[in-house]
Amino acid sequence: MPLLTPLLSSRITPLCLAAALLTGCAASRPPPPEPLADIVPAAWQAPLPHGGRLQTLKDWWQQRDDPVLSALVEAALADSPTLAAAQARVEQARAQTAASQAELMPRLDLGANASRGNSQSLSSVGEGTAPPVVTTMQVGLQAGWEIDLFGRRQALLDAAEHRREGAEALAHLARVSLAADVASGYYSLRLCQSLLATAERDGNSRTETARLAVISRDAGFTAPATTALAEASAAEGRARTRQQRTVCDSQIKALVALTGQDEARLRSQVAPLDAGASLSQASDTALSVASIPADALRQRPDIWAAEREILAARSEIDSAEAARWPSLSLGGSISRMQLRSQGMSGGLGVWSFGPLALNLPLFDGGRVAAGTRAARARYDEAVANYKGKVRQAVQEVETALVQGADAESRTEDARAAVAGYQQSFDGTQALYRQGMASLVQLEEARRNLLTAQNLLQNLKHDQQAAWVALYRAAGGGWQAP
Repeated sequence: MPLLTPLLSSRITPLCLAAALLTGCAASRPPPPEPLADIVPAAWQAPLPHGGRLQTLKDWWQQRDDPVLSALVEAALADSPTLAAAQARVEQARAQTAASQAELMPRLDLGANASRGNSQSLSSVGEGTAPPVVTTMQVGLQAGWEIDLFGRRQALLDAAEHRREGAEALAHLARVSLAADVASGYYSLRLCQSLLATAERDGNSRTETARLAVISRDAGFTAPATTALAEASAAEGRARTRQQRTVCDSQIKALVALTGQDEARLRSQVAPLDAGASLSQASDTALSVASIPADALRQRPDIWAAEREILAARSEIDSAEAARWPSLSLGGSISRMQLRSQGMSGGLGVWSFGPLALNLPLFDGGRVAAGTRAARARYDEAVANYKGKVRQAVQEVETALVQGADAESRTEDARAAVAGYQQSFDGTQALYRQGMASLVQLEEARRNLLTAQNLLQNLKHDQQAAWVALYRAAGGGWQAP
């Protein structure tokens, strides 16, 4: 083989030059993906919690100081069809990588065959004489190797490697999304339970007011119209309570679907909190987001996967371009043949080296050119998808920051509103029982208090939802290899 290399080089070089003249020079390779810093703003436009310090987001739900949330997320991660499907896609990508790698290696096949028959030759067999029956058996090895002169198969291997890396990143994204979905469902259920408790207290208060109004009417102190208003208010409270309970039941069933747990067991886990308990608040170690968007977006598995797809498309362009050039293949075989006829047998060893075949594409009807155009179109599509995902990621982080800051800034005023409306309702109720305030005034005070209480509870939930959205938008603690 050392003597064969210069000979091959002297023969192949003119052929390659001829191929370049016939097929034209290969187009320039597309540039690599644009750096994130070149396509995102220099800084977030929304306020950063905790000064934007970089902290871990891994196992974020365990930092929430809520064992119920941790148990639900762990249960979902342990048995999720979504995660199983994502892992199956990773295995497919790994298998494709292994297949592409095998294409670079020589191929060796073991073959065996046997036959039995006769043939008649006028020169060797007389008239009326049966020809001899011959049994032939052969076993041997057949080798073949397509030498990757211009890197066509290596480029396909590179593309498969990039897609494998992207599939592994997206598998982590599925894990992040599942944890975020469970957390969102859990916090929504806690909000629903809190609103249900408020609705029940409000309904009980309305019912008591209606009971007193009936007694006052029967005693001749209250007009029937006023009593009718009190009874209508009580009926409205009962209807609101039933509606809220239905919403909570629906959210429990959604959590059952996410976690795969038995509904009875899950209901016991997410039993309503004690009166006065509130949703857990975010701690200083709850998120990771940098002051520079590009730093935070590097933690996004989907952006990493989109970048891998660009690199894979570049490799496919290289492979398509390499199809313009000559291909070189080498074969060989070694086998053993056994012959048996009329009690006699004999063996024969057979081997061959070659052919060493060089194929030069001259005319293919535009197949190679079409393949190159298709590969470049896929590259352009991958670049467009990449830029779109980056813009979407910036928007998701900014939105989460804005919503979280808005909910936090309004919380103190909402607490003050609840305290003020509670005091107003208590005073109006005392005046009503003494006959110094009308039922209309009491109902107005009740509506104001109920609205303020619901607003405060929704603001607490909005803070939690913003933290979950930021966890998802920041990539869930994933780090690019």
